[in-house]
Amino acid sequence: MKIATWNVNSLRARADRVEDWLRRTDADVLAIQETKCKDENFPWELFENNGYEVAHFGFSQWNGVAIASRVGLEDVERTFVNQPAFGKGGLDPVQEARAIAATCNGVRIWSLYVPNGRALDDEHMPYKLQWLDELKNQATGWLAADPNAQIALMGDWNIAPQDDDVWDIDFFRTQGLTHVSEPERAAFSAFEAAGFTDVVRPLHPGPGIYTYWDYTQLRFPKKEGMRIDFVMASPALAARVSSAEIDREERKGKGASDHAPVIVELG
Repeated sequence: MKIATWNVNSLRARADRVEDWLRRTDADVLAIQETKCKDENFPWELFENNGYEVAHFGFSQWNGVAIASRVGLEDVERTFVNQPAFGKGGLDPVQEARAIAATCNGVRIWSLYVPNGRALDDEHMPYKLQWLDELKNQATGWLAADPNAQIALMGDWNIAPQDDDVWDIDFFRTQGLTHVSEPERAAFSAFEAAGFTDVVRPLHPGPGIYTYWDYTQLRFPKKEGMRIDFVMASPALAARVSSAEIDREERKGKGASDHAPVIVELG
């Protein structure tokens, strides 16, 4: 079975590319982030015409997550238990569309769009850390309840866990940028301590192996990227991984997302 994750940065804007990619890669399951649409304007027919069931969670032109599967789509869950809400500037907290789960051929797939901290002193940063901590608490509980559970926490984590996951760690540190701070990295490491494994890194170690390149300042042709999209697998699922790929070619050309798809093959 082939599972993949991709922050498409607006599904409607890249519908043709997503459809072509699904046909080219023959993926069985695709976890999607940043759909940037509501259910009423989600392109359901794109997936249905290609043999996929799809579940979507989106409220507006921001955020949005989905799972498309041609191997079953059961027990859909929108948000995880105790998922934090966010209220900007003291406004009433709102539950954002950042997490959706479904069971696909025995694998519990989570499509995750982790909040971007924006700046180290921004109010989004404590929200991001709390969001990750609550997800970790839930994930720890899932494994405690069933150590043999096959779980994939897939998506845009908005964290670069290691120094070679960014094109210039000194630039990030001197500028005081997010994604590489100790609290963010500790939040990511907590999932590893809980038993989840980055199943792509061992097959594609850095440096220079990225999943995201900013649109600005010619970051992509300059090879100035970041590795922030991950498939974190439970022990039982990690044992099934036979190959993995970061589809850098999909970042090329007109109308590309700023993220590349990450693909994992299961035996």
